[in-house]
Amino acid sequence: MDGMHDLGGVEGFGPVQRSSYTSVFEFSWELKVHAIGSCMLSQKCWGIDEQRHAIERMEPRHYLASGYYERQLTGFMTLAIEKKALSYTELRQRLGSDFPLSRPSAPGRLGRPAPRNFKPGQRVRVKNEFVAGHTRFPSYTRGKIGTVVSQSAICHFPDASGHGLDAHEEMTYDVCFEASDLWPGNSDGAQVHFTAFESYLELVE
Repeated sequence: MDGMHDLGGVEGFGPVQRSSYTSVFEFSWELKVHAIGSCMLSQKCWGIDEQRHAIERMEPRHYLASGYYERQLTGFMTLAIEKKALSYTELRQRLGSDFPLSRPSAPGRLGRPAPRNFKPGQRVRVKNEFVAGHTRFPSYTRGKIGTVVSQSAICHFPDASGHGLDAHEEMTYDVCFEASDLWPGNSDGAQVHFTAFESYLELVE
């Protein structure tokens, strides 16, 4: 989905602000949030793609105003309520206040039914698709052409698993793009590598 989480190549946000602290966890509650998330994943309460999508669905102003672990916590609480582990009324009673949850999800989608098995050196295009639900291709690659470098891991198709659907396993590929093709007239001479699921790609004849 296009959203505030997908800002690669977007102008107008100024330079990246680096934090002054060196620890992974600035506050003690952040460590607790990390532990909760690890526990939920290990117990298969939800999958990593569902967790990512719950964060993607945050209201944009809330997303931008939140740090990493606040976004994680928002995603966890959203999924816990959606999966009926607790109710919003119960959550509000425990906190004594409202808690901002992520917005409802759009439907997911299944991937390619038959494998294509792209080969190193082949030119491929990222499909010019606009996906309302979860996806793992960044918007700046949409419709752009790159070169397959190698086959990568076989993983569950995230556009389905991010919605709790029965996702099939699919090949991924290391695809290399010229930065000047991704951002014409506004980039340094560089190459950008993107790990793409097979369903995102089409062969350039």
